[in-house]
This record gives sequence, structure tokens and C-alpha cells, in this order.
Amino acid sequence: MEHEHGIHTIDTGFVRPGFDAAYLIVENGRGAFVDCGTRFSIPRMLEALRTTGLSINDVDWLILTHVHLDHAGGAGELIAHLPNARLLVHPRGARHMINPSVLWAGASAVYGEKIMRETYGELRPVDAARVVEAADGHIVNLGDRSLLCIDTPGHAKHHLTVYDERASACFTGDVFGLSYRELDTANGPFILPTTSPVQFDPDALHASIERLVALKPEWMYLTHYDRVGNAEKLAVDLHDQIDAMTTLALAAKHDAHRHEALVEALTDLYARRAAAHGCRHSRDELIELLGMDIELNAQGLEVWLGR
Repeated sequence: MEHEHGIHTIDTGFVRPGFDAAYLIVENGRGAFVDCGTRFSIPRMLEALRTTGLSINDVDWLILTHVHLDHAGGAGELIAHLPNARLLVHPRGARHMINPSVLWAGASAVYGEKIMRETYGELRPVDAARVVEAADGHIVNLGDRSLLCIDTPGHAKHHLTVYDERASACFTGDVFGLSYRELDTANGPFILPTTSPVQFDPDALHASIERLVALKPEWMYLTHYDRVGNAEKLAVDLHDQIDAMTTLALAAKHDAHRHEALVEALTDLYARRAAAHGCRHSRDELIELLGMDIELNAQGLEVWLGR
């Protein structure tokens, strides 16, 4: 999908259509990808170049918002196809792109080797000489267009957001929550925070959201999924839910069946908010759409409780 200012949404194909997005920014014949999905997403990334008239030689950057595998699992493979591109990543995430063995081992311990290979494919290392670390305030030059990297922890310590002043847009990864288009109503997008393991920090997440809203962007480009407007209103929704979610987690802290209790409580929370938003989905339909996110949010809240 093409938006103004040379911004293109790419459905990476991860999980289901309309679930996981990467972006291609085109400026005067040069390109920059923001996130890339998994190894299995690479044909879609290369096809996006073809449809915009760019070649593999015209891409200068692959920018990662963070190194979770639905955003960065295909980074090494994609960079191998782009001879002139460099990989831009948060300083805390750079080592995991150069040597992804720890990243793979951690995820495999949760999901198992078989599921990892079927879901994400192998992780290909990136040559250290092609990796650029983007500390807070780092500027990426794409032709004569400047992209500002902002340190935005809360979802992960190695998370950055890309601010494109020309487009009045932030590419937010997961720090500005997730919003699936199936849940849009006449009241606009329905949004919820993502607190997936293992580095959820509610205070940092509140601060990161406020920092982005202070830029007054017209658009937020989410990984899950595509762009949303009216950032100030959505930020209020996110703040309210972060507080509600941490309250639910604290209430369940000593429950003998804490995980199950949290999953049920989060489902109730989102169902109430979705109904108030005008969503007409049944509870079962909502679980079908949000079940993976509810499970990951419960896990992330439990890790937070443990800290």
C-alpha cells in the first residue's frame, strides 16, 4: 500500500494478512526499509522494491525499531540482498544482529527449535562493518531527507522510533501499541499496548508515548498494523490501558493460577473497551484476533511482576 511522501506499507505475511507490517521509504530514487519481518518475508520486501521502481542497489538503509523476530528476524538475509545498504539498530540490539545466537537460544527455549525454524527461519548474522548503532538523536540521511532516531524504551530496552519530519510521521515499532484494521469503527482505530516479554517497563512506556506525542505527528506507522492518526487521543487510550493492565497484574500476583487469571482479566478488559469503541465482534471473534497478543501481554506482565 502506498501512502504520501513515498511511504509504502509492506505486509510481511507473518501470522496472517494485516498482522505484521514493514515499511519502505522512497526519496529521490533512494530507499530505506523500516523493519523487515522474518526470513520468510524477504521475497515480499524485494517485490516492494520492484513495484516502486527501485533496484537492490538503490537501498541505503535497513532500520530496525528493535530486534524482536517479527521485526528483525529476516534482517541478515535481507541485507545480504542489498549490496549498498547498512543496518541501523539501537546500540543495545546491535550485538544480536552481528551474532544472533543468544537471540535464537532465548526464543528457542520458549518455543522450541522446530517451531522457531518453521515460524522464523534461520537467523543470518550481519557483518559488523555494515552495522550502525543509532543512539538517541541519531540522524539518518536518505538523500536530502532526514530521519530522526529516538530512544523509546518501555516495550524493550533496545527500542527506537523513527521520526520523519517531512511526512509528519513516526515509525513506532511496538512502543505505540498495536491496532488491527478489523477493529476500526466509526470512532476510529482501536488500540492497545503490547507488554510482551521480557523488558516491559510501564513508567518507561508512558514516557516514550508522551515523547512521541509531543512531536505532534500526523501519523503513527505501527508494525501491527499500518498507520493510524489522531495520536493524542490514542495516547490517552494507551496510558489508561497500561495503568489498568498493571493493576490487573498486581491483583493477580499471588493467585495460584496467575497466568490463567491474567489472560482472562486482559480478555475482559479488551472486550469491554472494544464494545465501548463500537466493535461488534463477539468475544470468540475478539479472541481469534487478539489471542496471541493477550497471551504475550500476560507473559510480559508476569515477567514485570517478577522484577
